Amino acid sequence: MASSPRVRSVLDHSIDEIRNDILRMGSFIGEQIANAVRALKDRNLSLAHQVVESDQRINELRYRVESECVRAIATQQPAAKDLRYIIAAIHMAGELERIADHASGIATIAIRIGDEPLIKPLIDIPRMQEIACDMVRDALDAFVQMDAEAAKVVAARDQEVDELYVQVLRELLTFMMQDPKTITKSTYLLWVAHNLERIADRATNLCERVIFAVTAELGDYKPG
Repeated sequence: MASSPRVRSVLDHSIDEIRNDILRMGSFIGEQIANAVRALKDRNLSLAHQVVESDQRINELRYRVESECVRAIATQQPAAKDLRYIIAAIHMAGELERIADHASGIATIAIRIGDEPLIKPLIDIPRMQEIACDMVRDALDAFVQMDAEAAKVVAARDQEVDELYVQVLRELLTFMMQDPKTITKSTYLLWVAHNLERIADRATNLCERVIFAVTAELGDYKPG
């Protein structure tokens, strides 16, 4: 039976609130990823501490989204398409919170390195950060537009980040093999690159939830 206009209006309002909070999370997290890498590159310990301290705010946003989703399901009995959207939002809030954890991890590494010089200029790592941030932003745009094809395009960019990660890994392993004294500094940068690679993986997970919300197909998306 079709819902009444009033029930539909209430549900639409709930979905708008959920969408807005997801976008708010994504925008803030994108800033934190960029700030974490900037803190590392510029040796800005104050900025690194700000990123770490922002984690609580992101956790609160996640719980707010989850509460809104549960309330909408419990009180408004959404139909299949709306229900998929709400369930996707729950999972996406969790993925975004984990992405923020990776940003915090990068900032923590920047703090551990302190004002010590980096083993090498950062070239590939900032590029990884740019692509990963683009993926997060574009995945959320696809969510707003309910565009599964756009989500697939975003997910395909994970390969770019993987290739850069392998490049960073090979370069840092070369440093470590040539001079064991560089192992600690190389390992720090390797963990930074690993966090960025995982951010891209989680952005792909966001895309998979968009595809689910639109098509009802749930599973790992493999480009190609």
